[in-house]
Amino acid sequence: MGKYYEELEPGQIYKHQVTRTVTDVDNLMFTALSHNDQPLHLDEEFGKKSIYGSRVVSSLYTLAFTNGVAVRTLTLGTLIGNLGYEQIRFPNPVRIGDTLRSESEVIEVRPSKKYPNAGVVTMEHRGYNQRDEVVCIARQVGLMSKRPAEAE
Repeated sequence: MGKYYEELEPGQIYKHQVTRTVTDVDNLMFTALSHNDQPLHLDEEFGKKSIYGSRVVSSLYTLAFTNGVAVRTLTLGTLIGNLGYEQIRFPNPVRIGDTLRSESEVIEVRPSKKYPNAGVVTMEHRGYNQRDEVVCIARQVGLMSKRPAEAE
């Protein structure tokens, strides 16, 4: 179960337990499923001629992992809705064979003006590779459930 609105306070950092080494199959499946046929993700020869010197994994895969592993810890069953992302950055590329991990920091919490049973929470999700280089920073704003007893 995720955290209720009342359990989240600015400054809390959650280091998520799930890690993943990105495989060629992950990259291929994600690009196929997302209809992203950018040769930078699929064509090694094209990648060799790029500024990266090789293929790189889709930044949307990186975002999906970085945010996705936060669900079990923070939002599973308690997120009413994802209101959006304030910013998303990819400071370093992810390559096939990189092992990713993620952490989330609660940035801001406030009661919802529209929904008395909920609060608005801003979280910053940060993804890292095995060299501790930041590969993704995403600020997400979510509508989080209050504890059922407190919402009544």
